[in-house]
Amino acid sequence: MYWLDKITEKFSRQVANNTSRRHLLKRIGLTLAGGAAVPLLPVARAADTGGGSGYHGVAPQTSDNPAADPGDPASCDYWRYCAVDGFLCSCCGGTHVSCPPGTGMNPMTWIGTCKNPADNLNYIISYNDCCGKTSCSRCLCNNNVGDTPPYRAFSNNDINWCVGMENSTIYHCTTAIILGVATETN
Repeated sequence: MYWLDKITEKFSRQVANNTSRRHLLKRIGLTLAGGAAVPLLPVARAADTGGGSGYHGVAPQTSDNPAADPGDPASCDYWRYCAVDGFLCSCCGGTHVSCPPGTGMNPMTWIGTCKNPADNLNYIISYNDCCGKTSCSRCLCNNNVGDTPPYRAFSNNDINWCVGMENSTIYHCTTAIILGVATETN
């Protein structure tokens, strides 16, 4: 066992001679900074959504009553498009709540809160990008109500949300799905 003690002692002295406290602090700092940067990396969150709005547990909420959902879904002035930035799917072969054929709805989204002029209630709108075909290039709208800087991605409309898709990263158009009525808390 004497030889094992000598080898361990020699190795320990070598490590102590070649490293310093500053080196150790530098390594710990790099590890902490690297760990803090991990949430900033892109994440693939595409999943098989199984129909509906393309959103787990959320069905597109539309009204058969035009008086309750006023406006033209093919116009940038449509009330649901208060925070949209992109081509409207209603001009590209889809509707304001569904993607055109040949594209898929991205489950990652940004949200906005828009006021419906029919009932003067604020609604939470999910803006989902449809991906898989080249850009539609029709009905470009850039409304930035409530847009935030890119570090708050869930409410920023300047990000290409198709990067999270499993099969395609090509942006085609954007939908506007009502998630629910916005409530105020005091």
